[in-house]
Amino acid sequence: MHQLDLTWGSASHRGQRTENQDRLLAEPPVFAVADGMGGHASGAEASAAVIARLQETLTGQTVEVDALRAAMQHADADIRRIGRAVGTEGGAGTTVAGVALIESGGGLYWAAFHIGDSRIYRWSAHRWERMSNDHSVVQELIDSGVITTEQALTHPERHMVTRALGIGSGSEAEYTLLPADGGQRFLICSDGLTSALSDERIAEMMTDDASAPAIADRLVTDAVAAGARDNVTAVVVHVQAGGRPDPAVVDGLHALEEVTVPRPASQSDSFDAGSRA
Repeated sequence: MHQLDLTWGSASHRGQRTENQDRLLAEPPVFAVADGMGGHASGAEASAAVIARLQETLTGQTVEVDALRAAMQHADADIRRIGRAVGTEGGAGTTVAGVALIESGGGLYWAAFHIGDSRIYRWSAHRWERMSNDHSVVQELIDSGVITTEQALTHPERHMVTRALGIGSGSEAEYTLLPADGGQRFLICSDGLTSALSDERIAEMMTDDASAPAIADRLVTDAVAAGARDNVTAVVVHVQAGGRPDPAVVDGLHALEEVTVPRPASQSDSFDAGSRA
């Protein structure tokens, strides 16, 4: 299996909310952000539930795709139980987005997964792109040509999601498999970040020469300074080296606590997928 060297950083802030219901996981081989919904207690419980299930997959240097799917399904059931216990309208729910390192045929891949409006961005081979499509009312309006991206920023239903864990019948996450290549950078974030900063501003910071922890800090700090009304969470992953698996395998699997501003807490480390026991 090819070696893969990673560095990563994370930061989170409550923004203008009274508490932070976002939760994150930044521990190889899984990096994820969850944004809870459903009231003060149940929202935090919901986001914590999916992160806890994802933590259960951390048993080796890579994750099995089936284990990743099972974790999401178990989290959905957990959150529905939380919602029933709360007994209020809307229950409990959470968005979640992330990337997980998997191995197949001797090659390394990233399994990108998301549900709701938390997002995944990627920089690869001098191309900056959004890897997730929001499951939200405004995204549907944008896709149908009813409103523009700029109008979506102030639309009264901009925070309404159409799919989430624990809520409704549409609780299946989307999955995409990507080759794990050197030079990649990933950003996983809650909508508190993307509501406060434009994609152009995010891309500018993500392609800076700074370290992953420094970029995560700066993203959250700038979002809060811009008046972020929601919780803001960012996980940044830099890939220093990696192998290129067989594209045919990819085609077959693709269907595709609060911190002090101005310097939020972050973490950094490196991970060698070729030598970890």
